[in-house]
Amino acid sequence: MTFMDEYKPFDMIHKSLNKTVVIALKDGRFLKGRLIGYDTELNLSMDNAEIFNDEMKKKLGVVVIRKNNVISFTPGDTL
Repeated sequence: MTFMDEYKPFDMIHKSLNKTVVIALKDGRFLKGRLIGYDTELNLSMDNAEIFNDEMKKKLGVVVIRKNNVISFTPGDTL
């Protein structure tokens, strides 16, 4: 059995559905909210989303994040 047989990249994202996640964006900001969907291209959708960095925090509600803006995906509510 190979590494790829044991590890499927979408497993972590699928297991995070309807749970809180933190997404690091390429512009240095972070999104925190409940993951409500994704597609095969790894575009993500969240609700109860908040965007933040060291200087600000803003509630956004429902958002869709294009895959090219995502640097990292962290299950849970901590970085």
